[in-house]
Amino acid sequence: MEKVKMIAIDIDGTLVNSEKQVTPRVKAAIGRAKEQGIKVVICTGRPLTGVKSLLQTLGLDAQDDQYVICFGGAATYATGGELINEYPISYNDYIDLEALARKLKLHFHAISEDRIYTADKDIGEYTLHEANLISMGISYRTPEEMQHIKLIKSMYVDDPETLDLAIQQQHLFEQLQDRVTFTKSAPFYYEANANGVNKGQALQMLCAKLKLAADNVMAIGDEANDLSMIQFAGYGIAMGNAIVEVKDAAQEITADNDHDGVAMAIEKILTT
Repeated sequence: MEKVKMIAIDIDGTLVNSEKQVTPRVKAAIGRAKEQGIKVVICTGRPLTGVKSLLQTLGLDAQDDQYVICFGGAATYATGGELINEYPISYNDYIDLEALARKLKLHFHAISEDRIYTADKDIGEYTLHEANLISMGISYRTPEEMQHIKLIKSMYVDDPETLDLAIQQQHLFEQLQDRVTFTKSAPFYYEANANGVNKGQALQMLCAKLKLAADNVMAIGDEANDLSMIQFAGYGIAMGNAIVEVKDAAQEITADNDHDGVAMAIEKILTT
């Protein structure tokens, strides 16, 4: 493995503990990595508004040479605000995804850069949870009213049992798989991005911009939407609480997110 020059870190289930907090040890490890010239890139399904406070906590916010990957890879920014690239979903894809939600009787919403939209007047509890988590408002709009709104990604959001039963009907989702990338990001989230969009692809493009190789990258994650970046990175780290597929793809398994797993992984590559 070449010297690690970039650390890509998922948020939920990875960077933050079960209380959604960054522990002092994790914060200190990230601070030391930054001092040693290693870029720390937060890679998340959240929009930029849902990452800002964490970037501030970690001393990574408002800098032109630090980066964050949002919306599961659909948008990459310099933390100073510059948009590096963006891959929204089309209106036609949104219409078909929303129709499938109705067919399967699942709650569903779509997210722009600054707002959550739902066509369901009975707003689901997980849409409310997401709005609180990422600090966004929710608007009700009919599918017809969504035509001129740029949407970065959409999500099927429901209780895990209901969602898993629906996902088992893969023949319905497969009809859209040449246009949309589906990933499970939490037990109650099944996300839909533009075709080919994922965290690994976004990380690869950022590395090309910064002239870094995959062997220069450590990636740390826990869920299915982290799998692509674990596979891309030269040094993939699975959290102790990660799903089996992520553990199988990783070079190493660290402690879980309630026992400073991120800090333990980073500390191993830091110079004393």
